[in-house]
Amino acid sequence: MRTKAFTLIELLVVIAIIAVLMAILMPSLRRARDQARRVHCVSNVKALALAWFMYKDENDDKLVGGHTNSTSWVDAPSPAAAPIEEQYAAIRRGRLFPYTKELDIYHCPADTRKSGLNAAFLTFSVAGGANGEDWGSEYTKARIYSNLKRPATKYVFVEEMDNRGTNIGSWQMNPRSRSWVDPLAMWHNQRTTMGFADGHAEIRQWRDKSLIEWLEKALYNMPGFSFSMTPPSDEYEDLEYMIDGFPAKSIP
Repeated sequence: MRTKAFTLIELLVVIAIIAVLMAILMPSLRRARDQARRVHCVSNVKALALAWFMYKDENDDKLVGGHTNSTSWVDAPSPAAAPIEEQYAAIRRGRLFPYTKELDIYHCPADTRKSGLNAAFLTFSVAGGANGEDWGSEYTKARIYSNLKRPATKYVFVEEMDNRGTNIGSWQMNPRSRSWVDPLAMWHNQRTTMGFADGHAEIRQWRDKSLIEWLEKALYNMPGFSFSMTPPSDEYEDLEYMIDGFPAKSIP
């Protein structure tokens, strides 16, 4: 007794239908995956912000060091492109780890720098004005929590993208001279996650073309990237937002 089999045309039709369905579903699946990563990243930054908040509560209102060394929120591996295990150890040596107790909190799931040359695990940095690195006369950094006015508007943690290895030092900008210094990371489709001094976290959608292009050069290690950028006079929306939210005791 002969059994009925699919003809070549029928198989091609089935394959074509599957291909069409995949083309329809893949963008939706990609958006769902990206949304899940954004939610996870915001949760991680909120946990860091809460640990930062708890530290000052237990240390007479003093802010944890915003640099990367043995007296700061995380220590720095040496060199910056040290093996990942050494980067883990540097995070554990940090002053915030007793409050967080989890390595994954320090990493965004969309950060792709965990492997290859100049691999990096630490996604986030503390803004320099929050007891971080000194930066000449650009600002007077905050050392105690009461130095921060309107804490709900002052970001402390930002996603930073150093293409030389793990993030070393604080995240810096020039609020007085109105220019960018360190690149922010855009792991979320031209968005960056930030944690604020009141403990909340949110994602910022960037708008200025010059900023987005500069950050893309850093992200993809493109020729012509420089650790400084002054935007054109008609593209200051994002810069003004970051200047207004920069955590510092004062900006001259």
